[in-house]
This record gives sequence, C-alpha cells and structure tokens, in this order.
Amino acid sequence: MLAVSNLDTFYGKIQTLWDVSFTIDETEIVALIGANGAGKTTLLNTISGVLQPAAGNVEFLGNRIDGLQSHAIVELGLSHIPEGRKLFPDMSVRENLEMGAYPKRVWQRKQETLAEVYQLFPLLKARQGQLAGTLSGGEQQMVAMGRGLMSRPRLCIIDEPSSGLAPIVVDEIFNIIQGLRDQGIAILLVEQNVQQTLEIADRAYVLENGRVVLAGESKQLLQEDLIRKAYLGI
Repeated sequence: MLAVSNLDTFYGKIQTLWDVSFTIDETEIVALIGANGAGKTTLLNTISGVLQPAAGNVEFLGNRIDGLQSHAIVELGLSHIPEGRKLFPDMSVRENLEMGAYPKRVWQRKQETLAEVYQLFPLLKARQGQLAGTLSGGEQQMVAMGRGLMSRPRLCIIDEPSSGLAPIVVDEIFNIIQGLRDQGIAILLVEQNVQQTLEIADRAYVLENGRVVLAGESKQLLQEDLIRKAYLGI
C-alpha cells in the first residue's frame, strides 16, 4: 500500500532523514519508534506532502506521491492525524469533523461518514455543538481522529495519539486504532508508548538520528535488547 524508498529530507540546510526505506501492506498496523528528535514527525510530514524530500520517493497504492501537495494526497486516500491534534478551537466539534470531508470523492457522502464517526465515537455526537477548544484532551483526540476518518482513508498516519492522556483514555484510543485496522484501514503509528504500541502493531521500524536502524515483527522486536534497554527500561 505504501512504499518509502531511500528518502532524504532537509529542514533548510539541515538534513534530518537519511536513506529511509520501509513499506506498509493493506490492513496492517506498522509502528514507527524512536526518541524525540529521531525524525519521526519529519518522516510523516514528508509522506503527507507537508515537506518535500530531497531524494528518494514515496509510492501510495502504486502512484508516486512525493512532490504532490497535501490536499492531492488526501484525495488519493491517505489521511494524516497530526501530533497535538491541531483542531480549530473556536469551531464546533461537528464543524471540525466536516473539515475532514472536503475531498471531492467524499463530500457527497459527508452525512453518511459523519454517522459512522459518531458510531465510532458516541461522545462526539453528544458534544457535536460544543466548541472544540473546550473539550478535554481525550475528547479532542477523538475529534482529531474522527476528522481524519472523514476523508474515508485507505491509510491513516497517526502521530502521538496518547500524548498527555490518562491511561484509561489511552486504552480506548488504542482499541479504536485496532478497530480501524479490522475495518480494513492500514495504520502508520508513531507513539512514545512503545510497549503498548508493539502489542497492537504487526510490524515496526526503529528510527534513530534520521535513519532506520532496526525493523521486524513487533513480537520479535519486544525481545530485542535495543528495544528493551532504550525504550522499555528493562
């Protein structure tokens, strides 16, 4: 579904990604693990068109998307749920969700998709008229995820969904992510909660200083010394 090949990305004159390659197949959760500053968000932004790579290419569903603008990538079926939620605080929950349905291929099905999002997040239906900026952190994360699903994606990129949330809310978010995979949506997940992430992911890649240094099935990576010492404190 997604193939990233030999990707180099710069911020200005500073290179932040070196020769990064990885793949995602249909209906699987792939985790991207790394410390702060490892280049994870830069990689996600490069895939979704926020940043342009200096070298390498990105293919989605057999089409090269590096060089395309973000809105064109969303039209193809790739959705990016960013770190920090990035909601419109002075707009209602419903208005924030509807902002995710702007692609032409999904606009006419907006009401149908909205009903599906409310079924997935019943609390948002009850809060649909409330300003997004007045919601709790967990509720805001639900809005961000719901907005990302309004474009009816084939692949969802999710960046740090559990950041700042209570453990009980984190469990709910992770259950929802698993549910999306079961519905046929592939997931690229960046998350600091490495233990819980590897428990739900099919495969994972470890990024250090802008380079992929380890890759494999999640259950195997949980036994790797690098993972256990650097990320699990074992």
